[in-house]
Amino acid sequence: MRLFALLGSAVLLFLSACSAGGGGGTEEVSIGYFPNLDHAAGIVGKEKGFFAEEMAGTDVDFVNFPNGNDFIDALSTGNIQMGYVGPGPAINYFLQGGDVVVLAAAANGATLIVSREDSGIYTLEDLNGHSFCTPGNGCTHNVQLEIMLERIGLKTNRLGGTVEHQSRVAPANMVAMFEQGQIDAAAAPEPWGTLLEIEHNANVVVEWNDVFLGEDLASVVFVTTNEYLRENREVVEQALLAHLRSVEYAQNHKEETLSTVNEAIYNLTQTRLPEEVLDRAWGRMNVTAETHADALQYWATASYELKFINESPDLEGFADTEILEQLKKK
Repeated sequence: MRLFALLGSAVLLFLSACSAGGGGGTEEVSIGYFPNLDHAAGIVGKEKGFFAEEMAGTDVDFVNFPNGNDFIDALSTGNIQMGYVGPGPAINYFLQGGDVVVLAAAANGATLIVSREDSGIYTLEDLNGHSFCTPGNGCTHNVQLEIMLERIGLKTNRLGGTVEHQSRVAPANMVAMFEQGQIDAAAAPEPWGTLLEIEHNANVVVEWNDVFLGEDLASVVFVTTNEYLRENREVVEQALLAHLRSVEYAQNHKEETLSTVNEAIYNLTQTRLPEEVLDRAWGRMNVTAETHADALQYWATASYELKFINESPDLEGFADTEILEQLKKK
């Protein structure tokens, strides 16, 4: 089955005319996100008009990305001002001296380790001599899998080991790679891992809640830059309020949220995901704005242990939830 070929590996622009009227805004804001289920808050916020309503007077575009590295590139060059991204790329950028700040979480969990049906891989130990893919080198899912491999004495080819890692594989493209036997396993964000399980009989090697920091680590965070926050605090507050509305809606309206996410993916790929896939994938994540700073630090420390970063990480200043807490009290 040929699914999601339109995503490719290039950055896809998914622009939304979200301006809330009133003669057009003087401020233009681009918000990034991915076509993944754990980005439900961003998708719901766009499609239900929460960002348009809360950011009235601002011209809002939504820009779709296939991976976190491309998102960070766009944030660093000012092509987007804020958005939804995995914590891995954001942490790596921060530790390199980049300007990025986490304002809230968007979801926890949502990483599934799966293998091709006929690969013979049923446990992490079976990955020895085989290959796996992730959306990006050093991405959240990559580090989660590699730290688990290290704990059982395995290393990837990046560290001279026997497990081959193919990075920068857009999640939707994992389907074709499994179909064609080009890859043995994947550390996949949802719903793509569950899609491989249900539609392609992939083996679930590690469930989401057994993955390293699976239930506590934010799989998606809402970020901006400190510079943009200083110069546009009111706009950021409006966006965060829209984010909170989106999270609350997703928590309380499961069926409508899944339908909305599926329709958004269809608009990009001309293919709708089976309801069974979305329903099962939804149970492998938690939509939440709660940010667990300790889990982010544990992940960063693991990234250092795996030599993705060169110095022992200190994430002080990486997350600033002051605005979020103030808005939640209102």
